[in-house]
Amino acid sequence: MRDYKKYLIWQRSMVFVKEIYRISADFPVEEKFGLTSQIRRAAVSIPSNIAEGAGRSSDIEFARFIDFSTGSLYEVETQCLLANGFSYMSEVDKLLISKEVEELGKMIRAFKLRLKTKNKP
Repeated sequence: MRDYKKYLIWQRSMVFVKEIYRISADFPVEEKFGLTSQIRRAAVSIPSNIAEGAGRSSDIEFARFIDFSTGSLYEVETQCLLANGFSYMSEVDKLLISKEVEELGKMIRAFKLRLKTKNKP
């Protein structure tokens, strides 16, 4: 059994979720069941998929859940671009999120590559 809490990508994505919650707290109340809910669910999905993948029996399965995390990361980025376009999110926060998406994305891709390389014959 892998300890998902030891992975830097999981730790970093947990911090990312907290940032998304902080930023989305200022979204309009009418977005509570719309964009606010969607962006938060997508953000929570990032570390959740890392944790779920860590619980799988093989690195190949783990890598598949890492892919899900990547998809959720880019889903959050898209929703942040929308939020910024609707003036729900400041330009400063948009840039902060974009930078974090870029860095976290690189870390996740590198982790996935290590998983796949480790299992090549």
